[in-house]
Amino acid sequence: MATDYVLVVLCGYFAWRLWRVGKKTAQASVCSWAAGFVCFGLASLAGGTVHGFSTVLSEAILQSLWKCTIYAVGLASFFLLAGTLSACIMPSVRRFALLIPYVQLIVYALWMATHDDFRYAIYDYAFTNLSIVVLQLHAGISRRAVSAPWLIGGVLASFLAAGVQFSGVALHQHFNHNDLYHVIQMGGMYLFYRGALLLKDR
Repeated sequence: MATDYVLVVLCGYFAWRLWRVGKKTAQASVCSWAAGFVCFGLASLAGGTVHGFSTVLSEAILQSLWKCTIYAVGLASFFLLAGTLSACIMPSVRRFALLIPYVQLIVYALWMATHDDFRYAIYDYAFTNLSIVVLQLHAGISRRAVSAPWLIGGVLASFLAAGVQFSGVALHQHFNHNDLYHVIQMGGMYLFYRGALLLKDR
């Protein structure tokens, strides 16, 4: 619960900073990433509450909070991919490319309506991360986009965090694989934040 709530504060700060920069410079890509961080913060808040108050809250409330966690992660993936497309794809092609995150979100929402396993959220997020890597690699090579090293680094940190969570590695009985996942993800969020600040709409 503690590491989840730290993520809430971190994501909230990053979202606020990105939103201010995005609005000031009129960059839709930066604002979209700000929305993504808001969704990550909501997911961490709901998930942390489930972990911390599972013995106090009713099963119905816990189920609702868990669904909120699941769908917030899906929305975060949507905003991150949409923002990256805005920064990497020419406007003439972008309106078609933006169908990808919309279709991804719809399929994810329909699937998660009957599933609760968090691994599906990670699969969805992994697709978004791989897309970010491809788009930013191209932008870095073709246009020397300064955002590329930061965002690709954030993706690598996210994959490392997911690997730790799947492995079940625990440093202590009170610091399990979920806690370690959150700590590594904090580093990934910082890298994402630094990269998102540098995005420029095409």
